Amino acid sequence: MAQHTALIIDDEPDIRELMALTLGRMNIETFAAESLAQAQKMLQSRAYDLCLTDLKLPDGSGLTLVSHIQAHYPEMPVAVITAHGNMEAAVQALKDGAFDFVSKPIDLGLLRKLVNSALQLKQFPESDRRSRHILLGDSPAMQATRSMVAKVARSQAPVYISGESGTGKELVARLIHEKGPHPDQPFVPVNCGAIPTELMESEFFGHKKGSFTGAVSDKAGLFHAAHGGTLFLDEVADLPLHMQVKLLRAIQEKAVRPVGEQKEIPIDVRILAATHKNLAPLVEEGRFRQDLYYRLNVIELKVPALRERAEDIPLLTGHILTRLAQQAGTRQPAISREALATLQHYPFPGNVRELENILERAMTLCENNLIEPDDLQLPGAARSETAPDLQSATLPSGLPLEEHLETIERKLITDALEKARHNKTAAAKLLGVSFRALRYRLKKLGME
Repeated sequence: MAQHTALIIDDEPDIRELMALTLGRMNIETFAAESLAQAQKMLQSRAYDLCLTDLKLPDGSGLTLVSHIQAHYPEMPVAVITAHGNMEAAVQALKDGAFDFVSKPIDLGLLRKLVNSALQLKQFPESDRRSRHILLGDSPAMQATRSMVAKVARSQAPVYISGESGTGKELVARLIHEKGPHPDQPFVPVNCGAIPTELMESEFFGHKKGSFTGAVSDKAGLFHAAHGGTLFLDEVADLPLHMQVKLLRAIQEKAVRPVGEQKEIPIDVRILAATHKNLAPLVEEGRFRQDLYYRLNVIELKVPALRERAEDIPLLTGHILTRLAQQAGTRQPAISREALATLQHYPFPGNVRELENILERAMTLCENNLIEPDDLQLPGAARSETAPDLQSATLPSGLPLEEHLETIERKLITDALEKARHNKTAAAKLLGVSFRALRYRLKKLGME
């Protein structure tokens, strides 16, 4: 007895028969329709586990069917079959809610993978796909973000994750992967700005032995490493134009050609991309290809800035302090109501990453295991008369905030060590932290 059912819509009998045979060998019972009207009628008569539809039907467009299924049967994955080279229609289908697409002539291997991925989604009902314990916060902005993550995880469409630095774009990308149909497959993050230009093609696509000086053996690239899973392109705006062309082809053809190889190799990779830059102006300036922008930005997911969800700061603060205390092996400090209010009124240009740095420093500086407003040392915040004199630690303008704060912290620890004649136990007492916490800070700051 067949375990699953599929509805196939195509006006070409040969295509319907080919897909029915392929899915039948996968123990999937198939039902066929040759028109939009017939398909809509069959959808009313019974439930299906997935749907495969041609985009060009005698009485309308497959896009109409994709929208109809999204509206009336949102739990059923639908994939589209498109003519080779008709990527615009395939991209539009993904925007309308299609799970994935396959091009004619149909590659049966890719078809089987697509079907298996679609059926995997049936094992993860929407109610089980919650992510509140990972993407912390009960603000409307974070509720909307988690809802969007659950939605896009059900698709193989490329997702463009936008947001300021420090908002947690890679965390969102990992969650999309983990909530998708292949959480056990690789998640490969790559910082596009960290790869030397001359090595990019080899790093992304791999190379054959002897293809260039230094290629002493075959090497698989990042696309191969992510095969079956997700490739996360962080800071994608930093890609040079020549690599943008090659990346576009890899996405469109679902194949890559290693350096020195004569033929392309099929790849099954979902692309997620992110950058803190606004890509639209870069497209207008000619620094980012418009066609690649549209391929990557099929679905945009904006990660909110911390100042847009200030009500989440108490929850985030408690979570971060718990984690920092566990890492340092110390007792978790409390934070005063005034300090918490100070955090909630601070704009956080560095977002959650900056909050983590501020709290880590405050743990070192606080006394009696209680974080007060002065311990936060927020830029521009009013200082009390009893606050440490940090005038000598003032640095020239233009220095990154994190380096400035580390310099301040290093001076406070150095002063305490000198006052305690380099007795670390005594210095820890002067700083109001445990001996283990001081050792942790010394190691982090390279002062051991």
